[in-house]
Amino acid sequence: MKAIVINTYGNEDVLNYIDVDRPEPKADEVLVKVHVAAVNPADWKIRNGFGEMFGLKLPLILGGEIAGTIEEVGVEVKNFKQGDAVYGITASGGLSGGYAEYALAKAAAIAPKPESITFEESAAIPVAALTAWQAMFDVAHLSSGQRILIAGASGGVGLMAVQLAKAKGAFVIGTASGRNEQFVRDLGADEFVDYTRQPFEEVVKDMDVVFDTIGGDTLEQAFKTLKKGSFLVSAVETPSEEKAKEFDIKVAQLLFFQPSAQQLTEINRLIEAGKLKIHVETVLPLPEVKKAHQLSQSRRTRGKIVLQIGT
Repeated sequence: MKAIVINTYGNEDVLNYIDVDRPEPKADEVLVKVHVAAVNPADWKIRNGFGEMFGLKLPLILGGEIAGTIEEVGVEVKNFKQGDAVYGITASGGLSGGYAEYALAKAAAIAPKPESITFEESAAIPVAALTAWQAMFDVAHLSSGQRILIAGASGGVGLMAVQLAKAKGAFVIGTASGRNEQFVRDLGADEFVDYTRQPFEEVVKDMDVVFDTIGGDTLEQAFKTLKKGSFLVSAVETPSEEKAKEFDIKVAQLLFFQPSAQQLTEINRLIEAGKLKIHVETVLPLPEVKKAHQLSQSRRTRGKIVLQIGT
């Protein structure tokens, strides 16, 4: 089968489009014929060297987020069969395996593809939606009627967070650059702050939850927007415990989501109900993976970049 393989860590030039052996599913796995794989920042960070820190072994097939049809099922898998259209996370927990014509996935990490959307849209869901869901609901316990600030509301995770928070019944404030204002408002944000025109911490106050997808100075200034006893959760770095004590708030990080077929099934219901729209920025063929990584690293895309692999 064709796949994108790296034999060493480095820039996009280490991405090789080559033939490799097709994997075989274990008892609790399925083999997916991949139609589409999504590109995530984790992919090029792994390529740049984070893969070694994560304990991944070279040579490595990148890509942790896929949509396709089941080719083969393991002996213990009872809820899927050959030909089923599915989407979800690869068997490595979302760290690798998807940039290929076939990929392995745990049966507990995939869900039926929503009928109302395409494979391209389906591949753009799992990482961003599960990250947003688990950060806001499992970690920060966002509930109906609460006020949440989502920093980076136009990005892949941010746009999912805005819609999921609105579906929960929260009051949502999103930050992004001014060119994305209408986009973020159309997602359902109640208020919008253009961080390029004014410091968001000067106009946003008394938040119950802040979900940070940016890090750096944005994370540091977010402390000032929260009321006492509230929650700050970041998807990109660890918030300061010292500042948390100073502001009397709770903090957490969610750098790694947990694959969950149950949560994907709940997300499916929101999609079918028209409460969650998927935004794909760019579709590229698998051999153009270098261009896909360059686009992702630019951090200027709105929504997801996906790689077309099969049909």
